[in-house]
Amino acid sequence: MKTYLLLFVAAFFFIYSCRRDNKKDTSSTWKSSGVTEGSEGLHGYISYSTAKAPAEFSYGMSFYSAVWPLIDKPLANFQIGLPSCWILPENNDVDFPLCPEGTLARTWEKRGPTWSSVFQTIEGGLGYWRGNHFRYASPKFSMNGVPCCYDYEVASPGWSFFYHNEPLPDNKMGIAQISNRILIPPDGLTFQGNPNGQFLGYAWMALPLMDEHTYGDVPVGDQSWTLFLNAANFKGPVAYYIAETWTKVAKDYKPDVGHTLDCRPATMGGGAMEINTVPKAEYKASKDSVYTKIPALHFPVDDQNRTYLVQNVTYYSKSALFNEFKSWRDAIGTCDGSFNKTGSWNPPELSTRMPNFDQDGKIMEKVENTFTTKIFPDNIFGIQWNKSEDGFGTFPQYYLKTYNGNPVAVSAEDVPKELVDHEFALAKKGEPYTSPDSGAWVNPGPASDPVTITLADGSQVTYAWYKFIDQPSLQQFDWSTEQKEKLQALIEKIQTNWTIDKEYMAPQSKGDLVTFDNNLLVVPPKEYEVGYVPIVIGQK
Repeated sequence: MKTYLLLFVAAFFFIYSCRRDNKKDTSSTWKSSGVTEGSEGLHGYISYSTAKAPAEFSYGMSFYSAVWPLIDKPLANFQIGLPSCWILPENNDVDFPLCPEGTLARTWEKRGPTWSSVFQTIEGGLGYWRGNHFRYASPKFSMNGVPCCYDYEVASPGWSFFYHNEPLPDNKMGIAQISNRILIPPDGLTFQGNPNGQFLGYAWMALPLMDEHTYGDVPVGDQSWTLFLNAANFKGPVAYYIAETWTKVAKDYKPDVGHTLDCRPATMGGGAMEINTVPKAEYKASKDSVYTKIPALHFPVDDQNRTYLVQNVTYYSKSALFNEFKSWRDAIGTCDGSFNKTGSWNPPELSTRMPNFDQDGKIMEKVENTFTTKIFPDNIFGIQWNKSEDGFGTFPQYYLKTYNGNPVAVSAEDVPKELVDHEFALAKKGEPYTSPDSGAWVNPGPASDPVTITLADGSQVTYAWYKFIDQPSLQQFDWSTEQKEKLQALIEKIQTNWTIDKEYMAPQSKGDLVTFDNNLLVVPPKEYEVGYVPIVIGQK
């Protein structure tokens, strides 16, 4: 009997041992395939909002936005905008689709039934964009306008928003350059040195550069949305969206007549950092757990771990500049271009809330353990960090996802070393931007030979001097000789009187102004001092 009992016990432990070993073997046979790189690493908005401005303050907006290198290397497949704004035509009373059938935004059903939020916008600003051809660590500044439901975008006097090497077709150009002292490269404006939280002031002001007129059988308003910049080495107007840019959509879709940005008051509530496209790396630690990594995103902080993002948000009525400018245009009185305080409205209080961020469409947890968004004294929008290192606050970089769970922020010490050591792919140099030897670029064409300079991003920009009224974007319109001469004379008055060392916007409350790349600044040669503009014809 003892023998049988001993045999039974031995058999039991043998079977148990086998089962245990088999279970151990099953788990240990799973091996990670290493680090893989993908997309959708981070998405969200770091935003602020304001109270609705009184109705008359719908003809301009300005603010100061911080400039700094969010990343330390130019990364591929990376797009994050630094704080900026969206300006839309005020169409709250509309009850029909503003976007015609067949346009891109009309397919975005969630924006219906009027599609007013994606009908027309002025956006752009500071940031890093996936389509940049020539990246460097610092951000760039770029205009961007959406004239027709995101069918195309207009970001410089010749090109779209980094989408194509070739310029826009002649009949889709939409920006006219005013300044004779700064270049507008298609890949964006660069900065001098390494900005570290200095501020760029910019404003969009509706100005009556031309009277109301018609574009074919469509009425055109007298609002030319004009960009003013305020930096340490450049101040004043840069360029404007030609009024017809907005009315084109109404030529073939008559319901839009009277609802476009050339004739409607604007809505401009608040602004945000738009985190659009961020790569991620993954390391699968087991069958149901994955560690992820996103690029290190750094924010400059002060001695109290505060990041200042936006300050001096201001909205404008026609009393700020529009009315005085119109009289000056018509030879009545003077106008130095400065924004009149009596036509300015500062929101009594900005507001913000901690945003949600997502990775692969899933909410990222415990981000709030690192920072919160905040409105600081003097109505400054920014971020309060729990801690900082080497003068920077850093967005959580590592996350753990379990089966069917949300990604949870974790420290680098809890992450496999192979993932920590992973380096993200760097951006490659893009194709050159090139302009054609035909159409509006050569007829009537430039007045000078081309000139080439090198920017801080390493690219070479080639430009030529055009008489203002002869620049390519203005050749598509059937304006009368009188209209052309009047506009040309007005620009000459602006270039003569509104110099780049004057103050137009009210100064910032805190901090210093950022400096544009000195090679962007030009001095008109003899014979082209007044009435001409430096139009970029290529960048490589």
